[in-house]
Amino acid sequence: MKIVVRGANWIGDAVMTIPALRRLRKFFPDAVISLHTRPWAEGVFRDADFIDEIIPITGRGSVSGVIDQYHILREQNFDLAILFPNSFESALVARLARIPKRLGYSTEQRGFLLTDKVEVPSWKHELHESKYYLHLVDSLGDESRSEEHPQLQVSEGRRFDARRKLADSGVRAGRKVVGIGAGSTNSLAKRWPAENFSRLADLLSAEQNADVVFLGDEREAGVSRSVLETSRENHIDLTGKTDLATATAILSELDLFLSNDMGLAHIAAAVGTPTIVIFGPTNEDTTRPLGPYVEIIREPVECSPCMLRECPIDHRCMTRISPERVFESASKMLETLAR
Repeated sequence: MKIVVRGANWIGDAVMTIPALRRLRKFFPDAVISLHTRPWAEGVFRDADFIDEIIPITGRGSVSGVIDQYHILREQNFDLAILFPNSFESALVARLARIPKRLGYSTEQRGFLLTDKVEVPSWKHELHESKYYLHLVDSLGDESRSEEHPQLQVSEGRRFDARRKLADSGVRAGRKVVGIGAGSTNSLAKRWPAENFSRLADLLSAEQNADVVFLGDEREAGVSRSVLETSRENHIDLTGKTDLATATAILSELDLFLSNDMGLAHIAAAVGTPTIVIFGPTNEDTTRPLGPYVEIIREPVECSPCMLRECPIDHRCMTRISPERVFESASKMLETLAR
């Protein structure tokens, strides 16, 4: 049996599909499972044992892109398509590719393109997003199976390369290594103030004997520069200087990762790294990273979660969280896990 899964469109969402992908592999242990997704996702799923291949999405968002996609899928002769995105386009591509069984949520007026329609559950905006993807896959089998957290493998070879990259960048032997993600590409409101990250990084360096490494993509490089310009200590800036696969491997080698609500936090938790995430305008109940060592820090203000990308008032959900408060949580986590 050949199965193609249309992947999610954001890094955090991609990580939140992992329990559903693992469930799919349990349902169909002998199937060939292909993940049709954005090219960057290869960096997340490179060592995944629950899929067999990645088919990059080309030309997304255009007529020619749709044509390219369905031609590529049609040549593969898939038996089943599972559509994680709610978009009309993803269902159209599967239909034009003549995949005989097409499973997805009945949204965006695309029900006529699906052979197996699943109604959006009433709890969609109340439970964690990972359950939304699991619910779709569970329509193919037994829903009574145990819950799973996202788990990602990183090969020893990639971890070795990550350790070498960190050492070449200035990480010193015998010191703790703490990563910081100070950006967020899709929302200014999700960003904790740069001066707070600067103070936090300095505290970690001075009082926890930690080398601090800033991570993110090139769109977040300016945020990291703003943090580093006001720091008293010397920190390491790898923002925009790694691809996603390398960043994933580096995250697996950290003692702790601290960030805003961003995709790298989901990856850090999935590779088993202790993770602290500062939440403000977004809903931790539905989109928090999942893992055994994840802590959420938020300030319970009356207007949060508002889900706005820019704060129209004073950004109180983030500015009321002090660097000392985050440092205290970070110190407790580092010291507890070191025992």
